[in-house]
Amino acid sequence: QVQLVESGGGLVQAGGSMRLSCAASGRTVSNNNMAWFRQAPGKAREFVTAISWSGTTYYADSVKGRFTISRDNAKNTVYLQMNSLKPEDTAVYYCAAGGKGAPRGINEYDYWGQGTQVTVSS
Repeated sequence: QVQLVESGGGLVQAGGSMRLSCAASGRTVSNNNMAWFRQAPGKAREFVTAISWSGTTYYADSVKGRFTISRDNAKNTVYLQMNSLKPEDTAVYYCAAGGKGAPRGINEYDYWGQGTQVTVSS
């Protein structure tokens, strides 16, 4: 049974920072692609960032230079550090675990967390 549990969401002012965590069980983060997606109200779920099983990182253009994905293999946890947050970053953020396919593809991910709300006020 694979479980992904996100934490760390909340309310922050524009320009602020926030760190999300995704604790995994039943799946080793270092052996699989791990990603963060987000979904704003009325919009489709979109790719934010991923770290491949080999350690390569990928970012959406909209977050490049502001967000950083990392993982702690000992804790089997993936993190999303978000800096210089903007109101348009407001969304529910989802952690996802997949195999070893295309890291940006939403259909590559088999397991999803419950999501955590991030709200950025202007």
